[in-house]
Amino acid sequence: MSPADLVTPHDAPPEVALQAILDHGGPILLDLDETLYLSNSTEDYIDSTHPRLAALILMRLLDLVGPWRWTGGETTRDVWRVRSISILFPWTSARWNKEVLQLAGQYTNRPLLSALKSVPTTTIIATSGFRPIVVPLVAALGLPKVQIIAARVSSFTDRRAGKLHLALQALGESAVRSALVLTDSAQDIPLLDACALPLRTVWPEARYRSALSGVYLPGQYLSQIKRPGERYIVRAILQEDFALWILSSVALAALPLTHVLGLLLLLLSFWAIYERGYVDNDLIAERFESDPKLTSQFRSVSVATPAVQPWIWALVIGALAIVLLRYPRTPTPADGVVWIGVLLATHAWFWLYNRMDKGTRVWMFAGLQFARSAAFVALVPIEPVGAIALGSHVLAKWVPYYIYRTVGREWPGAPFHLCRLLFFVVLSLILGVSLGFERVTDTTALALWAWSLYRARHELATAVQSIRRLDR
Repeated sequence: MSPADLVTPHDAPPEVALQAILDHGGPILLDLDETLYLSNSTEDYIDSTHPRLAALILMRLLDLVGPWRWTGGETTRDVWRVRSISILFPWTSARWNKEVLQLAGQYTNRPLLSALKSVPTTTIIATSGFRPIVVPLVAALGLPKVQIIAARVSSFTDRRAGKLHLALQALGESAVRSALVLTDSAQDIPLLDACALPLRTVWPEARYRSALSGVYLPGQYLSQIKRPGERYIVRAILQEDFALWILSSVALAALPLTHVLGLLLLLLSFWAIYERGYVDNDLIAERFESDPKLTSQFRSVSVATPAVQPWIWALVIGALAIVLLRYPRTPTPADGVVWIGVLLATHAWFWLYNRMDKGTRVWMFAGLQFARSAAFVALVPIEPVGAIALGSHVLAKWVPYYIYRTVGREWPGAPFHLCRLLFFVVLSLILGVSLGFERVTDTTALALWAWSLYRARHELATAVQSIRRLDR
């Protein structure tokens, strides 16, 4: 949610805040980020890191692990991020000290700075930002008299305690109670409630931007905009699609370990292109649909969505995947041609799907699910029962979409895993009757049965518990 969307009892427009500073005779406590500095010092510090792709991968790994869960929660997240950058990219501090002059020139709040220079009192910067980052930045802003209260990078305590605690510790209770406090953050409500003149002002020119948002990395759009907060990559791609890739093919692999690693790289290659289809889907929906289904993050979160880089990732990672999948044999040019053909066909089908009416999409959606479920089959042999499992997966994905498009506007709450298990049972029986039941009882089949039952265990238990006899 944008700070402008929040409402507090202390909200004041910029012109009121500026006049209050000129009229106030006591201490002035001023927030730094998105206030005097119309950007975020922590995000800009991380953004100054090079190489930027390596830094972005580090940030995403931290988000995946979430070590701040053990140190006080989300309030300590930036401590982990800044520490990690400072340790693994130690040259970032020197780069930051060189860049602050340019950043200060670009993002200084000029009207606010002018007002502060007009009052005789010393300005007190009270920020949740970190002292090694803030000090050179404040110096570059050009305030003649300033005191800085900032968090330490070496401790989690300052972030956990909050800005009010830091201000009381540095200034004392009487100074805080007689102060004017100006901030944009609703998180500073405790400090605003404790002061004489509380002002929460959101500046229209402020830039709310995450670090390294201009750097492309596959999966960013999917996890931050298309499926935010769902852990979609882990839950829907790795635990569902990728698990099927492995179980349906690993029994035929000469070297299972390199086979699994190769499949993982092939998955990344495929999703670099498939994700680009999601980007195009949202852009087309915004432009042409009267009621587009877009997440709030589509307009509030900035993620790099270049047109060419996904193809570079897909081709390079795909080539490495083919080497591993063919090892110890040497890949042939035909392998590369086949995989490029799969990527081009997927991209073309998604592009066409995005531009079709919703009735036509009902049938084309099955093609998209077939691509994400079975694209690897173009390079990797699978067991017949594996083909049955993949088909069950595609059908279970398609049926809810069919209901959604033809019956109602809300996605149906169908038990996906149980539906997939049902399709798997039916199709396996057909395969067993026609080709022999040894085809659905071998090692691969047993692994797929076990996995399907495990994934459907909760839905199956619910279905069993809801059984009722009508004649009793």
